[in-house]
Amino acid sequence: MLTNLKEKKKVVGVKQAKRAITNDEVNMVFIAKDAEPKVVKDIIQLCNEKTIEIIYVESMKELGKACSIDVNAAVAATLK
Repeated sequence: MLTNLKEKKKVVGVKQAKRAITNDEVNMVFIAKDAEPKVVKDIIQLCNEKTIEIIYVESMKELGKACSIDVNAAVAATLK
């Protein structure tokens, strides 16, 4: 599933993902299991409301690497 992040258009980060979800631009959301719950709770709620699939990734480090960035990432989303 993480190969989707390398191959498809995406947004990385809570603010960008939240904006894209709100604008109905997202296919799938990836959330790091070690992300702070208070940071990702709004994303999870929005995904549930809009029936967007959530994929949980082991760590923020792994998610950042999958997104081809040099920093950790709590959230990433593939775009339609």
